[in-house]
Amino acid sequence: MAYWLFKSEPGAWSWDDQVKEGACEWDGVRNHQANNNMKAMKIGDRGFFYHSVNEKQIVGVVEVVKEHYPDHTDAKNIFGMVDVEALMPVKTLVTRAGIKA
Repeated sequence: MAYWLFKSEPGAWSWDDQVKEGACEWDGVRNHQANNNMKAMKIGDRGFFYHSVNEKQIVGVVEVVKEHYPDHTDAKNIFGMVDVEALMPVKTLVTRAGIKA
């Protein structure tokens, strides 16, 4: 099992949105390295759900439930996506500063 970091702007897609939705697409990624990382993801891999921008902290844990496939939001058909499911919030929020330390 591998572990990943799923970064999201909470104003666009928050941990609460993920929990409410359950298993859903992790779409809209337009970074080649991130896309390559998603290609390496396997069902059962887990990841930390990270709120970027103002919060800059890990808020939950997700699990990959569907492996890489084409992202329907990419008109050029270059990037893909995986599906993830919310597992649990973290007991103690982990800030970016804490991660770097």
